[in-house]
Amino acid sequence: MNNQYVAPAGFKRWSVIFMAAGLLTLILGIIFLNPMAGSHGDNVNSTRFWAVLLQNSMFWLMLVNVSIFFIVICTLAMGGWQVAFRRVTEAIATLVPVMGGITFIILLCVIFGQRADIYPWLDKAALHHDKVLNGKSGFLNPTVYLATSFVVIALWIFLGKKLNQLSLKTDAMGPMDYDTSKKWLKQNMGISAYYIVLYLLSVGSILPWLWLMSIDAHWYSTMYSWYTFASTFVAGLALITIFVIYFKNQGQLEYVTKEHIQDLGKFIFAFSIFWTYLWFDQFMLIWYGNIPEETVYFKVRLQGHYSGLFYLNLVLNFVAPILIFMKAGTKRNYTIVTFMCIVIIFGHWIDFYQMVMPGTVKNNPHMSWFELGIPLGFIGIIMWGVNKFAMKTSMTAHNNPFLKESIIHVVGP
Repeated sequence: MNNQYVAPAGFKRWSVIFMAAGLLTLILGIIFLNPMAGSHGDNVNSTRFWAVLLQNSMFWLMLVNVSIFFIVICTLAMGGWQVAFRRVTEAIATLVPVMGGITFIILLCVIFGQRADIYPWLDKAALHHDKVLNGKSGFLNPTVYLATSFVVIALWIFLGKKLNQLSLKTDAMGPMDYDTSKKWLKQNMGISAYYIVLYLLSVGSILPWLWLMSIDAHWYSTMYSWYTFASTFVAGLALITIFVIYFKNQGQLEYVTKEHIQDLGKFIFAFSIFWTYLWFDQFMLIWYGNIPEETVYFKVRLQGHYSGLFYLNLVLNFVAPILIFMKAGTKRNYTIVTFMCIVIIFGHWIDFYQMVMPGTVKNNPHMSWFELGIPLGFIGIIMWGVNKFAMKTSMTAHNNPFLKESIIHVVGP
């Protein structure tokens, strides 16, 4: 097997260019957007600075974290089909500590900077005369926010590292007999069981309430966390697929075939529909109920500055995937799949943009150098991290007990 990956010079160069672009954008933002001013919304550029950092850090952290979740659900389901490209998901998962650290630093700056323009519940004066904010203060307060964020990110990192170590351990162990592989699998399933509970309690419940929904603190939706999960899961699958195709084209992943790519396409197709189901239900129920404190969330997104993005969001994340990925042939075409995965990631980045910006910069949205430069930095970090992992690790888990099942994997009709 060809297990020695050598990164093309172009790939390394572009990862550095993207990271440099992100860093330069951040420096220029500090110079020109005056991030220390206007914590109560009286300086829209200052608000914009923190809103963009918040949106991107959360989006890209949740995206790379999907790789751990994907490993976990396949492990618990005893699914061996993905072992041929498991190292790709592990490579992406190694970015969780980096992204988690960046995100937590930004959260600390927002909370200790008393950015009430981002989170209105940070305004202590408003709590005295605002019954809604005061009623939620037991949950929406700096202590709960930071403690929960720290514990969850730390556990994501800890459990993800444990899974990664167990997988890499197989390279040194050599081929496993039945008893050894059974013990190894039991350890994997034990860690995976803890992780999936953590993931459901965090991404499927608490974190989207704290990180995103509390930006519009007077509004709530019981479907919000699952909606956020669906958005990040689809985009995370698209990110995995892009790197699987990339490494396949670089002569790695010898046992990955078009059947594996087609199955990843099926996952993306299915969960794009699931995202749309949640999008429609959340919108339809609020519209049908016509309750002012609920409809206000969609009013600002349907009318005025955000209306174009509102419909673009639906086109990129539902119309395009369902039309392109409906046929089996398109899910087996590397070029089409790569293009669609890029479209889907961008589409769900737009989705997160819509979650954050209307509640922060209000009717003063921008889509200029700062909004576009910051995500380039995060993309560069992901490229750098995946490349670093691949340079020192076999990209085929050749001693994994399920590798044979992955090799003979044949997709159904």
